[in-house]
Amino acid sequence: MDTNRGAALAVLATGMLMTILDGSIVTVAMPVMQADLGFTPSGLTWVVNAYLIAFGSLLLLSGRLGDLLGRRRMLIAGTVVFVAASVLAGLATSPAALVAARFLQGAGSAMASAVSLGIVVTLYPAPAERAKAFGVFAFTGAAGASIGQVLGGVLTDLLSWHWIFLINVPIGAAVLAGMRFVPADRGLGLRAGADVLGAFLVTAGLMAGIAAVVQPAWRWVTAAAAVLLLAGFVARQATARTPLMPLRVLRNRQVAGANILQILMIGAMFSFQILVALYMQRVLHYTALQTGLAMLPAALSVAVVSLAVSTRVIARVGERGTLIAGLSMLALALGWLTRLPADARFAPDLLPVMLLIAGGGLALPAITGLGMSGARPDDAGLASGLFNTTQQLGMALGVAALSTAAASRTAGRLAAGASEAAALTAGYRLAFTIGAALLLVSIAVAAFVLRSPAPRPQPAQVRSQASEASEASGAEAGSTPAAAVPGRG
Repeated sequence: MDTNRGAALAVLATGMLMTILDGSIVTVAMPVMQADLGFTPSGLTWVVNAYLIAFGSLLLLSGRLGDLLGRRRMLIAGTVVFVAASVLAGLATSPAALVAARFLQGAGSAMASAVSLGIVVTLYPAPAERAKAFGVFAFTGAAGASIGQVLGGVLTDLLSWHWIFLINVPIGAAVLAGMRFVPADRGLGLRAGADVLGAFLVTAGLMAGIAAVVQPAWRWVTAAAAVLLLAGFVARQATARTPLMPLRVLRNRQVAGANILQILMIGAMFSFQILVALYMQRVLHYTALQTGLAMLPAALSVAVVSLAVSTRVIARVGERGTLIAGLSMLALALGWLTRLPADARFAPDLLPVMLLIAGGGLALPAITGLGMSGARPDDAGLASGLFNTTQQLGMALGVAALSTAAASRTAGRLAAGASEAAALTAGYRLAFTIGAALLLVSIAVAAFVLRSPAPRPQPAQVRSQASEASEASGAEAGSTPAAAVPGRG
């Protein structure tokens, strides 16, 4: 990796770290925010939901706008919006002001995140270098999630909850200062595909769908609205002259399979992060800081594997083989948690899980490479937005489904007379069982749907092959023209 590309990757990774950090840092401070601002228990969930709805529903539109207006321009605009919204969140004095700022934060995150992978693809066209770059992204995501939990507890305890948002200001300023290293691109221009109706249908449909998952009230109404809006979006893309998302992207087996697999995998992984933290706090009575420290081995194991191991494994066995190996480790981790006792000890019961989570360091770079490899160069921003969209959908669906299952099992055990610790543990064990099943389905999708992309010859190789073919055809008198054409005879 040359210096300029390495600096650009560092800028992109730092921007991703900021958004991931913001997602996990909030969970620790929510009880304090509730007491300070007067949130109702149901209203408090919108501190997370507002961000998730805006982020997940605007990714696809942001990715396409990045293709049209320029990805670097979209990245800068998204970072500015996110930092400004962070200031508003940090200065909020009412529930309404904080929720509005969180929605704006989600919009800025969507604008910046949707184009990041597209920029990485153009920076690193060679498969080996691209795999290493995706390994950096995998490490950044894992580190941001774990650091956020620790940092949230430290900032809230030592300063105030306001600083969990204001910390984004210096990070965002550093990202903006480093934008000079990110190569500028013109974009295709709005005339190449500004599908306003399609943008409205998909954005409204995704908002309604995510709202149906995270908000129980009117769930069936919002779910039905989501189905109708998204069906209208598909119909629009089939007939529009300049569609927002050409259906050829979804017809691509590699892209479609990778996105389906990601929903399953991220649903299980993100639910693990949330539920195991709740288990440690509610059952083992860890503090927020102790919980974050207990999960640091997971972040470190993912870091080591994604940065130092994943590239070599991908080079040896291919992206699909690496993905299957990573998914198998993750399935073993969640399978281990299905035997979790109510009086677990960290070393024998939790530490093996934190180490097996290193499978994420293999799976995340591999699935990213497989998902992006099927996209055309002019669709890179769109494919990046789609990939990030399914990631957010996986988070929302996974947490909603597994948390609901855990709560239902816990309620049943409490009604049967079990202690609170035993009932909670039974609920979490059921959720981890479902998560392990999702990962087993992911392995099947990887094995039977995805294919490792064939290596593309470099330009020098192509010229060399063409020269050799030309020399051979000139040297062999009497040979047929077809003899000089590779693949024919």
